[in-house]
Amino acid sequence: MSETSGWPRRIASGAATLFTATTLAGAAATAFGMISARQFGVRYETLPLLPAGQEPYRILHVGDMHLVAGDRKKIAFVRRLAELQPDLVVNTGDNPGGVNAVDDVVEALSPLLNTPGVFVPGSNDFYGPRPANPLRYLRAPSDFHGAPEALQPINVGAMFEAFTKAGKWHRIGNKSMTLTARDDLIINFAGTHDAHMQADAWPGFDHADPAAQLNIAVTHAPYRRVLDAAVADGADLVFAGHTHGGQVALPRYGAIVTNCDLPTGLASSVFRWRSHGAAGLVNVTAGIGTSPKVPLRTFCPPEAVVMDLVARG
Repeated sequence: MSETSGWPRRIASGAATLFTATTLAGAAATAFGMISARQFGVRYETLPLLPAGQEPYRILHVGDMHLVAGDRKKIAFVRRLAELQPDLVVNTGDNPGGVNAVDDVVEALSPLLNTPGVFVPGSNDFYGPRPANPLRYLRAPSDFHGAPEALQPINVGAMFEAFTKAGKWHRIGNKSMTLTARDDLIINFAGTHDAHMQADAWPGFDHADPAAQLNIAVTHAPYRRVLDAAVADGADLVFAGHTHGGQVALPRYGAIVTNCDLPTGLASSVFRWRSHGAAGLVNVTAGIGTSPKVPLRTFCPPEAVVMDLVARG
């Protein structure tokens, strides 16, 4: 009788222990993810893309800030990026983390707005985040169906006007342009609106200068169709963001998802992309921020990227 009556107690005790251990592990993982999301850093890359004899050209790639109003630590980090003395800034969108963060975004980027730059928008430049089950993000790419009433519009006009006020930054969503970077360097640019919103229309290098030494493409979300079109059209280098490096990655495995159709192994890196017999380099940044509703990162710390272009050979 005593042995039989002991079973329920042991089962309950084991379940309680398992529940406690699982709860503690979950709390520890959440704490680790929240700490990791605040460990801002810079990734450095060097690419031999310039003609022989040319001096290096430094590009600063900033994307996916998802800046929440009042986040002084992130604002300070972004402002300090000007100390890296870039020759060009590339911004791949998703700057604010809420409808009330436009002024904070402008404050963060203001030291860089007098440096030549190009930018394209992401969906979070237009609309504030909406509540979502974070587990859905791990199953498949999120859906974006227009602008339902549940989404709050951001004052994107004021934000982009501030970006371009100094006359140095240029918006190239579904547009192309040519920039004379210096006497010995001309760069053709082409960009798209956010492919995750189905708003992309690859413009080609329509206004390309045949004397240019580089063709650079810029997009927010690195969907295969955009990379294919850019590389097939002659892009030497493509800049993109959106993936957050997977945001939730595993040790030795890497990203679980990319929130688009890009392979997970390419979630944040420089890699060669081939299309229709052509090839070009792509840089996908893991971004500086996270989804404001899920402010966690594991094994993919937030980053800005410094891309030093140097002479071939």
